[in-house]
Amino acid sequence: MSEAPPYRTEPVSFTRRGGRLNERQQSAWDELAGRYVLDVPRSGPSTSVDPAYELDVEAAFGRQAPLVVEIGSGRGEAVVAAAQERPDHDFLALEVYKPGVAQTLVQVRQHRLTNVRLAIVNAAEALATMVPAERADEVWVFFPDPWHKKRHHKRRLVDDSFLPLVRRVLRPGGTLRLATDWLDYAEQMDEVLARAEGFDHAGRTERFAGRTVTRFETKGTTVGRDIWDLTATRR
Repeated sequence: MSEAPPYRTEPVSFTRRGGRLNERQQSAWDELAGRYVLDVPRSGPSTSVDPAYELDVEAAFGRQAPLVVEIGSGRGEAVVAAAQERPDHDFLALEVYKPGVAQTLVQVRQHRLTNVRLAIVNAAEALATMVPAERADEVWVFFPDPWHKKRHHKRRLVDDSFLPLVRRVLRPGGTLRLATDWLDYAEQMDEVLARAEGFDHAGRTERFAGRTVTRFETKGTTVGRDIWDLTATRR
């Protein structure tokens, strides 16, 4: 049997950035990663997911509760704020940047949260096989990399191939929530949602009350960019 290749041949929506953990991040990592960062079996690159692996959500969180999946959780501002506001929900944060995951653990420790789990994975692979079908109540994609140069648009996460993956993991009636501060990406998201099979498309909506204002969003509004929230519901 041939081994999985160590590198991907298809473009992905992210770049792996380096970066060492600072003292607080390293401390939080050492204390909490074993419990809060999922040990995901790999199939090739370090952010890959073995397609034979399916997460046992109840075992990971130690209970059965509504599940929110955030894609690209960054430094954890949104997921930590939501986990504090909604202790009756579980939150699975998918991120490829280890210092961001470690910074999330810093906040998890500070607020003594028990309803957050993290995975360092390619989100598309996680949605395709790792997250059980129809298990998520919500999927969040807040401020994904806009890949603003036209030649890089093929690397944008939210495209026609992404919506079937989201539909797979959302329960009927579950919600996909998107946010961006790039107008042309917002228009692309709107078009993708409008033609996606299996979704009722609400288009641009009022700001989701459960989405905290992050430093990243503040940078966008400071330079005058408008914020778009978009929503779709799985039929």
